[in-house]
Amino acid sequence: MERARLPAVLWPLLFGNLVIGTGVMVVPGTLNDISESLQVTAPTAGQLISAGALLMCLAAPLGAALVAGWDRRRLLTLSMLWYGALHLLSAAMPGFGPLLVTRVLSLLAPAIFTPQAAACIGLLVPPAQRGRAITFVFLGWSVASVLGMPLSALIGGLAGWRSAFALVGLLSLASAAWVWLAMPNGVKPPALSRSAWGQTLRSRALMLCILVTVLYSAGQFVLFSYFAPYFKSHLGVTPVELSGFFAWFGFFGFVGNFWISRHIDHLGASRAVGIGISAMALSMAAWSLGSTLELAAFIAIPWALGCFASNSAQQARLLEMAPVLASASISLNTSAMYAGQALGAATGGWLIGRGQMHRLNAVGLAILLLALGMSWLATRTGSATRRPPN
Repeated sequence: MERARLPAVLWPLLFGNLVIGTGVMVVPGTLNDISESLQVTAPTAGQLISAGALLMCLAAPLGAALVAGWDRRRLLTLSMLWYGALHLLSAAMPGFGPLLVTRVLSLLAPAIFTPQAAACIGLLVPPAQRGRAITFVFLGWSVASVLGMPLSALIGGLAGWRSAFALVGLLSLASAAWVWLAMPNGVKPPALSRSAWGQTLRSRALMLCILVTVLYSAGQFVLFSYFAPYFKSHLGVTPVELSGFFAWFGFFGFVGNFWISRHIDHLGASRAVGIGISAMALSMAAWSLGSTLELAAFIAIPWALGCFASNSAQQARLLEMAPVLASASISLNTSAMYAGQALGAATGGWLIGRGQMHRLNAVGLAILLLALGMSWLATRTGSATRRPPN
């Protein structure tokens, strides 16, 4: 029996996440040029990642509370207009300090767009399609890794980081126009009361899931944040080679996320998260064997397959565990993802600042293994919570 098609309105949400993902990852792709052109060290330039991720961490749940009554057509459009304007402004900044301010402010948009696009899916598709719809919308992040991140890295390496930021700005304005034209009026997920927020925060299963997101995000970003200086230092890669690596990584990220989006409804979200984290840990464990760019690219395949798939599966997992609390839990999960990125980037910068760049993968692996254990515990806790009493 052929499954019903997803509604066309999901396409601009996918494209919005593509642009959001490209903008979030434009700094790792252009880190070398930012460091050189603004005359700061790689760990200092990495503050653009950690500070921005910290802002997104704090803004996601706060934004969910403040915009609860907003029409999502207007909210999502305005968030992309903000993203575009601030990226264009960032491209004109004369020094690192002003860039840090505009960069951080621009990232209010991902803190709003990504969780609120996910939260309104329940009003756009029937219940039977929600798992597939939410993973479809999050394909935008993996497409960003296939196209957006490699393109920004290439443009940054050849024409400078300012050009890469300007590209994100223009794409954001195009995304705002598409969302405005495609989204219907009156899409307003029900606002959560204080008691609902409290119920979310008191749910041991939900909070364990959110902690899993913090951990697997941190484990990745210890190394991912510093791919550009790592490959330049260890393998002497050129900007074109670095862009090619990002495209390779992104392609398999897309494959992994696409496969999850097709099979998550019968595979189960909890199991999908565990598979994704295990795949990432496998790459991290073998990372030191990547003595050439070709070997590193091969070793990175499991990581790429699992990274975006885990994000999508985790969103579906939260929706599955408590549908009525999805607005709160998905916002908190988005916050957790960015908190993990901030923690991972700060940890990686700390290691590099102490001459320990070669230990990035070992620290990342330890955190991913902790995430895997926590995911098992979250699944067990969720099952016990749903089990009827004897």
